Amino acid sequence: MIVRILISVLVFVPAAMLPAVPKVEDLSDLKTLQTQVQRVVLEQTETTVSLVSPTIGASGSGVIVSRDGLILTAAHVIERSKEMTVIFPDGRQEKAKVLGANFTRDAAMAKLIGPGPWPFAEVGDSRSLEIGDFVVAMGHPKGYDPTRRPPVRFGRVMDKSTLDFVTTDCTLIGGDSGGPLFDLKGRVVGIHSHIAPDRRVNNHAGLTGFKSSWENMLVGKMWGVLGGDRRDPNRPVLGLNLRKTDVGLIVDEVPRGGPAFSSGFLPGDLVVAINGELITEVEKLSEVFVDLLPGEKVKVDFSRGGSKLTKTVKLARLGDIYLNERR
Repeated sequence: MIVRILISVLVFVPAAMLPAVPKVEDLSDLKTLQTQVQRVVLEQTETTVSLVSPTIGASGSGVIVSRDGLILTAAHVIERSKEMTVIFPDGRQEKAKVLGANFTRDAAMAKLIGPGPWPFAEVGDSRSLEIGDFVVAMGHPKGYDPTRRPPVRFGRVMDKSTLDFVTTDCTLIGGDSGGPLFDLKGRVVGIHSHIAPDRRVNNHAGLTGFKSSWENMLVGKMWGVLGGDRRDPNRPVLGLNLRKTDVGLIVDEVPRGGPAFSSGFLPGDLVVAINGELITEVEKLSEVFVDLLPGEKVKVDFSRGGSKLTKTVKLARLGDIYLNERR
């Protein structure tokens, strides 16, 4: 079955559309690839579970990533549920407590309530993925089905975008959301997020992004907005209006009542870095702040009149600054 799947991918996808690497040039390469995919399926089927919300009755997928039952899934699968029913491939059902979620990354965690030990997959790093890498997608399309194991979808990495989302050509449908994307070593490198209307090119929340939000999700914090709405009143902000120039990001305005105003920032300051990460585009702020919450502190490196300065700023809630400006 897997051989037929691989051959269909290699024959029917136009060569011009396929990335250059890795190459599959002969039958020997194809057999090696088949063996790798079979190993992933054999080792990770038991870790790929179906998740059902008792509150709304909707189902998605997830993957167990620790012996004590930590589950990774998509934030839109758990929504605001406090508990999920976990269905294993063999039909066994357990309960899991929902922990935290970063909705902007579409990343979420739950924890099996039982003591375990549970089957689990190793967590990888999506940053290591290259365009053209082969990957394996698993999940429970249309929910748990006792007549079959989690279907296996095979494809390639087609793109990597902001906030560590990964695009592949693995075919997914409703119910797969929250399921795992594996590399050929069987490591979880992504979680199924947005399924395209034609089901052929789909986005996955990369595990590198998951790791950036890991500690906050683990202790039960929930934040962000699906789709990354910049007008989210709960998102963390410095309270600086910045303008891109040839020399970098210049402070245009410092709203009164905001943390930057309280810290003494002035119009004309040149922002250089936040928490040691260089900031040359306004959009970069979204990537830096996506894993942070109002109340957390950041170090801002900036220059004023040729002098290099650093200030520690406590992030505020966008809605609070907006309200302060309106008063």
